[in-house]
Amino acid sequence: MILLAQIIGLLAVVTFLLSYQNKTRENIIKWNVISRILYIIQYVLLGAFEGAVLDIVGAISSIVANKKENRVIKVNLPLVILNFNLLILVVGMVLYKNIFSLFPIIGVMLHTSAFWISDEKKIRIISFLGSPFWLVYNLSKFAYGSAVGDILTMLSIGLAIYRYDIKKSEGLE
Repeated sequence: MILLAQIIGLLAVVTFLLSYQNKTRENIIKWNVISRILYIIQYVLLGAFEGAVLDIVGAISSIVANKKENRVIKVNLPLVILNFNLLILVVGMVLYKNIFSLFPIIGVMLHTSAFWISDEKKIRIISFLGSPFWLVYNLSKFAYGSAVGDILTMLSIGLAIYRYDIKKSEGLE
């Protein structure tokens, strides 16, 4: 079971890395949701239920964020974002086991909050900030494939920031 969890974790990593190499917000979110589903499966197999449940809430938040131009969501956008962040916080605190339980709460809040933003550069920066929190959690749960993935994610997002934000703004493209 542990080997299967690590393999699924590595597949989650690959799809997560691919997500930030996409140019459009919609594709970033689509690949991110696929990755979250794989992470959820991995966390369930490892018995890391707080990570699994928080990723479920995060995936739902990401899907809704992708529909933020919907009239009802658009009119109530601050309330929708607040409610998702409160849901993440409440779910995380209900599942709280120890100090390491706080890390996925912060990580998922940063990752999902990024998708409510329209600016791809800001999406990448805020998502980058969420990765160190997941790294600590993954190491505490022995999700080594995911921990390596967190490091690769930070490198991937850094590369995307360079390719799409820095290089483009300096006219190097």
